Amino acid sequence: MTDLHIHILPGVDDGSPNLSTSLEMAEIAAKSGVRILAVTPHANQTGIEGVEDGYVNYDSEQLLELFYRLEQEIRKEHIPISLVRGMEIMSIGPLNEKIKERKLIPLHESRYYLIEVPFDMAPDGIRRRLMEFPAMGKIPVLAHPERYFCVQDSPVHRCVHAVVHLIEDHAERLGLPPRFCATKLIEGDESMADRLVLDQNERELLEHCIVQMETENGLDRNASLADMRYTFIEGITADAVVKCHESREHKRSVAWDKVLTGKYTALPVFFGVMLLIFWLTFNVIGQGLSDLLARGIDYVTAGVDGALTAYGINPVVHSLIIDGIFAGVGSVLSFLPIIVTLFFFLSILEDTGYMARVAFVMDKPLRKIGLSGRSIVPLLIGFGCSVPAIMATRTVSSDRDRKMTILLTPFMSCSAKIPIYGFFTAAFFTDHKALVMISLYVLGIVVGILAALVMKNTAFRGKPVPFVMELPNYRMPSLKSVGLLLWEKAKDFLQRAFTVIFLATVVIWFLQSFDTRLNVVTDSADSLLALIGQWLAVLFKPLGFGDWRCATALISGFIAKESVVSTLQVLLGSAAITSLFTTRSAVSFLVFTLLYTPCVAAVATIRRELGSRIKTVGVVLMQCGVAWLASYIAFAIGGLLA
Repeated sequence: MTDLHIHILPGVDDGSPNLSTSLEMAEIAAKSGVRILAVTPHANQTGIEGVEDGYVNYDSEQLLELFYRLEQEIRKEHIPISLVRGMEIMSIGPLNEKIKERKLIPLHESRYYLIEVPFDMAPDGIRRRLMEFPAMGKIPVLAHPERYFCVQDSPVHRCVHAVVHLIEDHAERLGLPPRFCATKLIEGDESMADRLVLDQNERELLEHCIVQMETENGLDRNASLADMRYTFIEGITADAVVKCHESREHKRSVAWDKVLTGKYTALPVFFGVMLLIFWLTFNVIGQGLSDLLARGIDYVTAGVDGALTAYGINPVVHSLIIDGIFAGVGSVLSFLPIIVTLFFFLSILEDTGYMARVAFVMDKPLRKIGLSGRSIVPLLIGFGCSVPAIMATRTVSSDRDRKMTILLTPFMSCSAKIPIYGFFTAAFFTDHKALVMISLYVLGIVVGILAALVMKNTAFRGKPVPFVMELPNYRMPSLKSVGLLLWEKAKDFLQRAFTVIFLATVVIWFLQSFDTRLNVVTDSADSLLALIGQWLAVLFKPLGFGDWRCATALISGFIAKESVVSTLQVLLGSAAITSLFTTRSAVSFLVFTLLYTPCVAAVATIRRELGSRIKTVGVVLMQCGVAWLASYIAFAIGGLLA
């Protein structure tokens, strides 16, 4: 993203007062996903060097020095932000000569100029002023468009002016523009109401005005304001922008959107596309490649086993290599083709522009459960990995929506759980692999919806903010971008396999191979691991998998979800998984692994984003509680159907 308007130069105007504040602003922008900042000091700023007749010289030495110094400090602090030059130009007096004299800086040496018009200028005057720029071959970008949206008689217009008259004396006392204060109050900004020191009668009158506006307009307060602002912007662009022709890509996109984003066709198409992807991944391409890789790993394991036996290596070391490393890590590696295949198809959808349509289509359903369309992006990322998904919630502007999205993201089944699903479906649901996989993903979504409805009416009361986004034209996917995404996912999986999962496998093997006196056990039931698992297994008896090995696998899953499979492989040894689970208990176990607490990396990310250890512990306990309840229900239903 690019921020076209920021007063970040230290000590120049009403923006940053010093260098440390400027660096802090840059860091916040970077965390919000901004990568380019257009530095835009006021053109009519007085009191600094280089000012002539109200305008800053294009090549003002002081401004250049501040710009380059800030740029250097940002690089020194390793903040991933690039700076480009610009200027916020107050539209007073003739501008044509100032542009010719290069006293006005465009945005990044382009034809675009950031323009600010007087606050009290009439809408027709604003249009006439901005129309001067196309006549000069330049393109105006209006700063603070939210200030100038009362362009016609409408419910919003009447509401704003009613509120202005209500709070005018309070705003003047604080030295704030009354119209700005009015719009903030209509948006529901409680801090502004506290600053203005509104009494109870004024607050009630304010709410009556807003309710009347919503009733007449048929939209909520935020949507009404957004609609009025964009109506004003569209009026300006209709006068100022001339499109030579409509591209073939846009015509094609509009035609396709009649189906892909249609009122009655959008959701069926989306679910159909996802069904096809899952079928190809788990029944055709991905599973076939996974089986082939598994046979290769078994061949290598047998070769190493024979070589170690012939060498006469110590039995404990032999067990570590074969029963620990190869059994654990090898079983997880066999699922790499499934993960790569799934993300191959998802990356194609993203690169074609369809994923943006998914966000648009899902906005309305998400608003019904208390979220805005912005939340769909982190939730979709959650199907890949919870860590970047939780970090992606920073793009959600509303603090309420952001926290709700953080709590709901772990319910989306991450790719790390695919080895668990693949392992159990191969053993218990051979003829219905795709159906079981899809059912698990759908169940995670349904539980997330139910949790959102509960939170919407309890801890997170209020309304989501409106969602606005640009839909790109459909395009052919780039081989490079798809390849890079696949490489990143494969690399991440392999890093986990040979670091976290490897370590977990070794630890589990050790606990499974030795007793409390560190003697090698002949029966894993006498091991340290069995002792720990037995303490926790009692919690899972009502769920149908009260064996200590199941409890142990779930503990290792907290380190990394892929470790559940490797742990079971190590603990079972040569025994089949069907000796530990029935079909009924396997379903219950799958439901629990789907919904219980995410991995330790995701929990750490939640702690960083929420800024509270207590809230983080609450999230973990909530996830485990929901998982236990859902698993119990699944096990009970299985008993009724048996």
